[in-house]
Amino acid sequence: MRATCSRNCLAELLGRLGQVQAQGQTRSPSQLSPARSMTRGRSVRERSKKKRVNDLEVVIERCKVVSKVLTVLDALKMEEEHVTPLKRLEILRPQLGLTKPHKVAHFVYRSPQLFEVCRDSRGVMWAGLSPQAEALVEEEARLLEEHSRTAAEYVTRLLMMSVGRRLPVDKIAHFRRDMGLPHDFRIRWVHMFPELFRLITLEDGDYLELVSWNPNWAVTEHEKNVAALASDTSANYHADTPGELSLPFHMKFPPDFKSYYKFRGKAHHYVKTGNTEQFQKTSYLSPYAEARGLTPGSQEFDKRAVAVMHEILSFTLEKRLVTDHLTHFRREFVMPQKLMRLLLKHYGIFYVSERGKRLSVFLTEAYDGTELIKKAPLVKWKEKVLQLTGYRGKNKNIGEVHESSDSEDYLFGGGSDIGGDDDGAILNVKSEDSDDVLDDGTLADDAEMDLGDLSDYTEDGSVKSS
Repeated sequence: MRATCSRNCLAELLGRLGQVQAQGQTRSPSQLSPARSMTRGRSVRERSKKKRVNDLEVVIERCKVVSKVLTVLDALKMEEEHVTPLKRLEILRPQLGLTKPHKVAHFVYRSPQLFEVCRDSRGVMWAGLSPQAEALVEEEARLLEEHSRTAAEYVTRLLMMSVGRRLPVDKIAHFRRDMGLPHDFRIRWVHMFPELFRLITLEDGDYLELVSWNPNWAVTEHEKNVAALASDTSANYHADTPGELSLPFHMKFPPDFKSYYKFRGKAHHYVKTGNTEQFQKTSYLSPYAEARGLTPGSQEFDKRAVAVMHEILSFTLEKRLVTDHLTHFRREFVMPQKLMRLLLKHYGIFYVSERGKRLSVFLTEAYDGTELIKKAPLVKWKEKVLQLTGYRGKNKNIGEVHESSDSEDYLFGGGSDIGGDDDGAILNVKSEDSDDVLDDGTLADDAEMDLGDLSDYTEDGSVKSS
């Protein structure tokens, strides 16, 4: 870390913040809701570990690093002048999956190109965004604005697929970063496209409701891809009512894939050829067609569910989702109760990774090795963030189960040499108002953060009404 700030940023900001506090204007702590861990069945773990795809596990490791760093970056963006006492960031421990003795400070010290640290005259540590991080924040805001129209189309199509043509805003919030929705989508973005959807309030919360049906959007991405591969320029994308489809789904397996494995002396097949062929030939209703009359458990019901999941994953920037984000929509999209079983059953169309505390599902056709075939600008932006963390991964097969992952080794490894009293990495700042800065509810240097206070805040940072 540099011994001096290139812009004298934190020194100047600490002075300004002290004046604000002196005028009685208090600030609330960083407000990100606590992360929820996902429970997983033993059968899920046993089945998924037998057929790991190393390339996609590498993708998960990269995503874990970016996700954790963006959590800290987002928290700093919420703070006035993008600066906060380092101790205050301990509120992010649930999101980062931290266990003792690791601290949020480890993230900050590990990414000196993104975060700057200084110590004021009282010895209180402060963290802020580096000039490079500030530039990335501005770039992300611009890219999100440019992506707004595409995101609005995808949200509209989700509403078109749903029962009742409406979805809870709280559930859409789970897809915010995955679909490239802006940070203020609850407050501003939901009102930007009144011709597409509107915000309504029901007894159980706020909903987005479809305003008008667009027949041009009632065509799945899978249909478009099949037509493009067949060079079918005469494909009819203007049908008034979506109906029955009979399209096979692309299946992609790793080069060393074996169709079966032996367990307790018996052969167990990952993909049964006869069943797969029959499934691929089965006709199914379009995700945009009315599906209330389908019989749960039937092949037609399951194939439509596969089509719905394929469509939702196609809307995401990285063609990947945390699986419990999908399970939240089982009722709205008429999908089976045991959705995970269906994802695992159709290995080749989807790939389920068990790395981390929550399972992730990939759309396999969207990847070539460890790379997305088509990268949206917001995906390339994430890659810039990853480059500034310095994370490069390790040349080992991470398809096996390890005590710690590459990303954890990078972010937490060597805790004794990345924090503490490394005065050469920390800028000492004299602030005449440092005493005032810690008044009015902020944390003293040795205080403990009460994680229970998180329940008073919503995901977008606003205080819940009592």
